[in-house]
Amino acid sequence: MKKKELKTAGLKLSKNFKMMIPMLIGILLLVALAITAVPIEFYTTIFTGNVFIDSVIGAIFGSIAVGSPINSYIIGGELAVNGISLFAITAFMVSWVSVGIIQFPAESMSFGKKFAITRNVVSFILSIFVAVVVVLTMGAIS
Repeated sequence: MKKKELKTAGLKLSKNFKMMIPMLIGILLLVALAITAVPIEFYTTIFTGNVFIDSVIGAIFGSIAVGSPINSYIIGGELAVNGISLFAITAFMVSWVSVGIIQFPAESMSFGKKFAITRNVVSFILSIFVAVVVVLTMGAIS
């Protein structure tokens, strides 16, 4: 690329980033709200013990309460202590870091609505599949 093209690309990048800053701040605030608004005890009341249903419910809640992978280990441990199945915990943890309902507006603005929808749907389905496969492979059904 020529020097002028690089400068133009850099200006476009900085302009797009400045436009996204308010959206990113909003996402961070929504994530913090979602994490603190739903106590861990709530999860113990909604899981049925059914492999598929628990995996789907875990993936749904993980999709909504997105966060960093380190936090998912802490929450997953607390869920395990409270008797939640490994299917639900694994689906929750995988969707926690791979599906992004809260950041969907920013993602669709950046990459397009079709891409954002496709990525989130595929990630959601795969989080359920991965949960079942991982727990069955481990042989640690609880």
